[in-house]
Amino acid sequence: MKKSVMNVFACALLVVAPIVAQAQKQDPMVGGAAMYASKPIPVNASAAPNLTTLVTAVKAAGLVDTLAGPGPFTVFAPTNDAFAKLPDGTVSTLVQPENKAKLTSILTYHVVPGIYDSQKLIKEIKKGHGTATLKTVQGEPLSFAIDGNAIKITDAKGGSAEVTTADVYQSNGVVHVIDSVLMP
Repeated sequence: MKKSVMNVFACALLVVAPIVAQAQKQDPMVGGAAMYASKPIPVNASAAPNLTTLVTAVKAAGLVDTLAGPGPFTVFAPTNDAFAKLPDGTVSTLVQPENKAKLTSILTYHVVPGIYDSQKLIKEIKKGHGTATLKTVQGEPLSFAIDGNAIKITDAKGGSAEVTTADVYQSNGVVHVIDSVLMP
């Protein structure tokens, strides 16, 4: 009898422990705004005050519905400060209707099909003996490496970005906030 009570208790812990752990886990913050794993990428991004330039660009490119779709997607989301590093006038020029194709190319270069959280990225980097290459939705590759304690991304032009906030899970993928805009 004592053994069966212990088995019931152990089974109850197996069921309840993950629920308690999930309840204790806070939603990650991006730019001071909570990101909810139950919401799609564009909804969460719209709530983050440090991603307003990205959201404006996604809207101008007509990619909101795509990024709200089932995915799954891994998005490397440049902050407002990342866009501010671009030469003056670049963003205002790109969001013009006549530049939609170029803007779409740049934005889809920040998206990789599938879910690549930091653990999976690190596993791919280790498997590649220090580097990993992933093909973007745009079609060109991004290279990944570990730089100190951060994941570094190198674009096709040799520019680089660092993941500043990793593993922001969404209902249709995962977002990693980055500190520079990547260029195909």
